[in-house]
Amino acid sequence: MRRGFVRHNALSLFFGALFLLSLAGQSVAGWLQFNDRQVAEHLDAVPWAGYVSSSDFAVDVAENWQSEFLQFWVYLMATVWLLQKGSPESKELDKAGRESDEDQKIGRFAEPGSPAWAKVGGWRTRLYSSSLAAVMGAIFLMSWFVQSVAGWAAFNEERLQQLRDPLAWSEYLRAADFWARTLQNWQSEFLAVGTLAVLAIYLRQRGSPQSKPVGEPHDSTGVEG
Repeated sequence: MRRGFVRHNALSLFFGALFLLSLAGQSVAGWLQFNDRQVAEHLDAVPWAGYVSSSDFAVDVAENWQSEFLQFWVYLMATVWLLQKGSPESKELDKAGRESDEDQKIGRFAEPGSPAWAKVGGWRTRLYSSSLAAVMGAIFLMSWFVQSVAGWAAFNEERLQQLRDPLAWSEYLRAADFWARTLQNWQSEFLAVGTLAVLAIYLRQRGSPQSKPVGEPHDSTGVEG
């Protein structure tokens, strides 16, 4: 049974392990970098536990989380309506929009194994129909808020060390530091998604659902391997 569980959940377990290992590595590397800067500025080094509970670590983590969840939220919403001929990342060219109840297996078109809220109709089906984007968007906003608060605290700590007056949170939201942290991540996420959508028109990865079958014509759209 354990072998079956691992096989059936291998993708989530794999990325969960990569996430934890990467987060642990970031905490150690960030701690060493932080203490190196402390020593250079003739300040006391901090223990690892002190660093991972600091605003410096929190803002570094949160600014990456918010950009990742923004990427997926924008991707989910954009691919409802926008198409890319030849890309497996796009829907078929005649299916732009929210599609029919029959296509989406909603209400009387639901199958026996369909989720309960896809069958009942009304507000519950409407809510469930947008639940993935809603949750992704909510996580993005929460992560962005955490980034703003942690970044504000770290920014003001640095200002105080420089004998400068701290900023209010509302002032920090308009500061270059906040938007530099934000936009440096956004641009890379949008570039990565756009690049995948276009390269997947012409290039293949055998066996991956993110790629078309190796022998599929370049102009085939919405076809997954």
